[in-house]
Amino acid sequence: MPTLAHPRPPIADALALIAGALMPLAFAPFGYWPLAILLPAVLLWSWEEATPRRAALRGGLFGLGMFGFGICWVYISLHDYGNAPAPFAALATFLMVAVMALYPALAGWLLGRWAPPGPARWLLVFPAVWGLLDWIRSWLLTGFPWLAVGYSQTDTPLGQLAPYLGVFGIGWAVLFSAGLLLAILHAPDGRRRLMWLGLLAGLWLGARVLGTVDWVEPAGPPLRVVLVQGNIAQDLKWRPDHLDQTLESYVQLSLPEHGHRDVIVWPETAIPAFYQEVAPFLEVLGEKARQDRVDYLIGIPTGSWESKAFHNSVLGIGQSIGFYHKRRLLPFGEYLPLRGLLLFFRDWVAIPMADFLPGERDQPLLRAGGQPVGISICFEAVFGSEIRRALPEATWLLNLSNDAWFKDSLAPRQHLQIARMRALESARYMARATNTGISALIDERGRIVARGGLFQAEVVRGELQPLRGATPYVRFGDWPAVSLMVLSLLSGLISVRRKRATPHER
Repeated sequence: MPTLAHPRPPIADALALIAGALMPLAFAPFGYWPLAILLPAVLLWSWEEATPRRAALRGGLFGLGMFGFGICWVYISLHDYGNAPAPFAALATFLMVAVMALYPALAGWLLGRWAPPGPARWLLVFPAVWGLLDWIRSWLLTGFPWLAVGYSQTDTPLGQLAPYLGVFGIGWAVLFSAGLLLAILHAPDGRRRLMWLGLLAGLWLGARVLGTVDWVEPAGPPLRVVLVQGNIAQDLKWRPDHLDQTLESYVQLSLPEHGHRDVIVWPETAIPAFYQEVAPFLEVLGEKARQDRVDYLIGIPTGSWESKAFHNSVLGIGQSIGFYHKRRLLPFGEYLPLRGLLLFFRDWVAIPMADFLPGERDQPLLRAGGQPVGISICFEAVFGSEIRRALPEATWLLNLSNDAWFKDSLAPRQHLQIARMRALESARYMARATNTGISALIDERGRIVARGGLFQAEVVRGELQPLRGATPYVRFGDWPAVSLMVLSLLSGLISVRRKRATPHER
């Protein structure tokens, strides 16, 4: 089989690092999605003649580049708003990047150990191993699936696989495409090259056709929704002497909308005080909302200092009243994992309200605009498994967030792209209200129909269509994609074993 010439090992190592550093360009806000196929193909090529140890090194370098650029905003959260000293914030960020880099390092080692170069490695083992590791990354050690490969495809034909296989299934298809590129380049003759090209075209055309299927139908008239983006500076947000000004800002932005909208949404912890502390204010606002037949959904912490039990919550007032308490908390930001071992973290980082308790796994859905709504708060939008809990009962989705922690970095744009994937998977409209941006209304195809800017107080208005029905992803979650990858991996390993047993047939 003809092969592409390989550079000297140090050059190949550098290429792996550079390819990884370019990988975030495939995601928002850049949107150069073909890189999500080309750059893994470069990494896969660098593994061709590498030992398992060298392949692990190159996978790790790819991961250091990818996460070092892609999640560098962690430093901003720790240093600028967590008040951590710069050396500690830099060290903590590097350690997080290094842990994330272990996943592509492991992928390289496993391929070097299990699968020699050839179609079985490129098309069966590689997409399955990487895809499964992305899935494992979504739940191991509380889970952090940021920059999973599938998120890069929200605006491509492969993104239309979301209602069927979710983001990890899309990731498998992206990596399968990368493997096909290598197979095309290594094809020994024109007939084999055309076969791989046909398979690549069939995958993309098939995804486009699947995207034309409608899994949902209207569940009532459209809702007129207002997203209030208060733009309260993070360094002022939790100051007690600024509370009245914060409440006045949100009221001034909201009251002109009464009588013209069905639902008004304030973002995560828009009210930076416990429910009991602002109960009189909320009673007045609720009475006004009922008079005008408007429902409010408001981010607010619940609990008390006396009980030392806090929840990050959403309060519904107006025609319907109730609470949702966040279930999936952000490690280090909202609670301290492995408290006995990591208590020193609190000595270096001061984050307000960082001891939340998770809400119950099964909570009744809030209603707004006369429709049941599936609510998520900030980090929960990263997990399709969390969003599915409200479905198919929920006819629309709501995500409240406070991305002020990340300043004008990649994070707010990446977070919005993640929210778009949740809308695609569930075939539901999603309203996303944030403190400093980016607030947006997203339709059931993951398209943005209205959006705000960054770091400006504004109101985002639009209509969303309540929908009923269930996509395959809503019904089965990640298991079809995981099963596909496991079968692909087993098929690849069996193929490799047979070729090793009959070397004369190669």
